[in-house]
Amino acid sequence: MTTAENKALLQNIFAELAKGNPQPFVDAMADDFAWTVAGTTAWSKTYQTKKVVVEELLGTLRERLEPPILVIAQRFIADGEFVAVEARGKNRTKEGMPYENKYCFVFRVADRKLRELTEYLDTELVTRAFGRQAGSSATAR
Repeated sequence: MTTAENKALLQNIFAELAKGNPQPFVDAMADDFAWTVAGTTAWSKTYQTKKVVVEELLGTLRERLEPPILVIAQRFIADGEFVAVEARGKNRTKEGMPYENKYCFVFRVADRKLRELTEYLDTELVTRAFGRQAGSSATAR
């Protein structure tokens, strides 16, 4: 895929995430997709495989956040197989706390599939919103 095609893929995915629809994002993940959450929180690690990402990371977020979970892109920067997305969340925890994190996602795209993601975010906000434990299904390694 070209740089423009990779950028367009992520623009389409984030247009749906802004509406609370994660399905195009999940559908675009390769089976060996790896998502690294930067920092030193209980959530910070690399989640290996699409199955682990969907069940552990995204599943735990669904348990902790009020639906719909919204992520709104503000900027896309693409270079070859890499696409950086600056975004913000517009969410609330099930306990009623606002959770409006700011993100920089760096994706690697190959063969029309998302292969890798590194997520940079406000780790202190993660700890305030979700505590020092990653939850029942996601554990730090």
